[in-house]
Amino acid sequence: MHSEFSVPAPDRAFAVALQHKIDRKTKPLGALGDLEGLGLKIGLVQQSLTPALRNPHVIVFAGDHGAAKAGVSAYPQDVTWQMVENFLAGGAGINVFARQNGLGLTVVDAGVAHDFGPRPGLIDAKVGPGTRNFLEEPAMTRAECATAMERGAGIVRTLAVDGCNIVGFGEMGIGNTAAASLITHCLTGTPLADCIGRGTGLDDAGVARKRQLLEKALARTGKVDDPLSVLAEFGGFEIAMMAGAMVAAARAGMVLLIDGFIVGSAALTAARLAPAITDYCVFCHRSAEPGHLAQLSALDARPLIDLGLRLGEGTGAALAYPLVQAAVNFVNEMASFESAGVSDKE
Repeated sequence: MHSEFSVPAPDRAFAVALQHKIDRKTKPLGALGDLEGLGLKIGLVQQSLTPALRNPHVIVFAGDHGAAKAGVSAYPQDVTWQMVENFLAGGAGINVFARQNGLGLTVVDAGVAHDFGPRPGLIDAKVGPGTRNFLEEPAMTRAECATAMERGAGIVRTLAVDGCNIVGFGEMGIGNTAAASLITHCLTGTPLADCIGRGTGLDDAGVARKRQLLEKALARTGKVDDPLSVLAEFGGFEIAMMAGAMVAAARAGMVLLIDGFIVGSAALTAARLAPAITDYCVFCHRSAEPGHLAQLSALDARPLIDLGLRLGEGTGAALAYPLVQAAVNFVNEMASFESAGVSDKE
């Protein structure tokens, strides 16, 4: 149905040799738990017995949402552009963790309601000054959605040409947990109430109001479950741009570091368009947002860490990166029973 987004699955035949290498390491079978599956996954993506992580990079996509003005967030919309300034100044959570772990960082203006002008470290891919209010009309046209996806794909293709083979996804956009809740509900069938959380810190009354507003948005459209239609009706420019970037990253044979709930909504959309994309995805953490559990379940994903994070920005991906390094390093550097002269079990 959406063949233009097709992603080839990695050749599973290679798994036999890779699993044998992992099993012969100086440890009991399976003793490194989820790291073993992670090492296998990265080796399969790269079709290599000696996988390598080159020029690791996090891209933070920023966009505004028309529905934010209707009260779906605890913060005013201006926080989106103010946080972009914080990213560019190096002061946000993602800046700290990217520096700590040696990750390159790029910020993308996917559709912020603010004019930044040319700035070092900022890619201007703006589709428009924020989406429309999905309570009253589609957030974007199909053409705008396609433009956002293609611009995201182009950004990742440039990274790949520059030698990057592992990319983390992050986002910023006041109101985007509401968009992610609607996308998750539509694409997984999970009851809307189970897809809605506190976002940036709503109290109980705020959550109830958010649910009421999102039910109004769903009443406007009726049942919609085609991924591109869902994205255009309820998504943000940053979510659409991430979905396009993810498909391009998988096509380029990159490893994808998937952050939390908002990035997860883009991954869910991309997986509905190209199911094999999950073979390239490392689900970095389980978010404190309730809808994230529905996404992980729908994608049959087992996240690496659960720290109760709900910041976004790609922070979960950056924090999980040392575990990804550990998986690659044990595959490459840990001795085998043969090479170490250690007796295997009888």
